[in-house]
Amino acid sequence: MITVEQAQSLYHDNDAAHGFDHVLRVWRLAMRIAADEGADLEIVSAAALLHDAGRAEQERTGACHAMVGAQIARQVLRGQPAERVEAVAQAIEQHRFRAANPPASPEARALYDADKLDAIGATGVARAYAIAGARKQRLWGRVEDAYADRAPEEGHGDLDADEHTPVHEYLFKLVKLKERMLTATGRALASERHRFMVAFFERLEQEIEGGL
Repeated sequence: MITVEQAQSLYHDNDAAHGFDHVLRVWRLAMRIAADEGADLEIVSAAALLHDAGRAEQERTGACHAMVGAQIARQVLRGQPAERVEAVAQAIEQHRFRAANPPASPEARALYDADKLDAIGATGVARAYAIAGARKQRLWGRVEDAYADRAPEEGHGDLDADEHTPVHEYLFKLVKLKERMLTATGRALASERHRFMVAFFERLEQEIEGGL
């Protein structure tokens, strides 16, 4: 439906955590999950390659990148079988952590899990700090229990941008992703990534507090 080379041209303005390197990692994971779970590989491939095409627009305007990305997919894939284009668009619409409409198809679940896997483990830690560096955030900050316990749909609420740190992102979102995997393959892959990430943030807090 779309090649890697064709998709790459849509990602010139994305940040380091959501650039085409991220897209390729998600694509590889999504194809692995799709093959194990019996999903349509062509639809998963297109959805993974286009899933963050709306990210730059979100940064500029605040629009939901999943909805923008779905519209971009419909435009880019115009002329191909309508039902298959819509399957790609719906998978993109449903890939967000905070999505109101959860992934409903095997293809959408493969993309969702692949995208979440790239947010945890060593890669997830690296991405969190890449974003933090771009936004001039501190390395570490104490997180109130009430903040960490917020539901995904609440977002970051009233926390000032300069108070947010990767630790906030970890406790609000990243540490919860293992339990939100939707496929058996995703859950298996998430286990070790989760373990590494938890150990990293525990070690970080010990070092920050002067314990090591």
